[in-house]
Amino acid sequence: MASIRNIKKDIDYLISEVISDCCTFMALYPDKKQEEALALISETLDLRNTLIARVNHPEGKAKAHYRAIFNDLLKGVDASFQKISAFTK
Repeated sequence: MASIRNIKKDIDYLISEVISDCCTFMALYPDKKQEEALALISETLDLRNTLIARVNHPEGKAKAHYRAIFNDLLKGVDASFQKISAFTK
């Protein structure tokens, strides 16, 4: 099992990638969907805060708890990247 520190680093890294892609989109397309991109950044930061809070306060069996957090992270980040892709269409 990965350490709690590594899980937090993974969360921060993936969330920062989503935010970076949103900022890149806003820089490349200043005329398109700025409000939606800002809303996605806010939504992604809420996801980060929720996941970090869940890491800091484990419930039940540790291994299953952290696996669920990591799966939720991957699903949330994947959904965010799909929304960014939809912005350009």
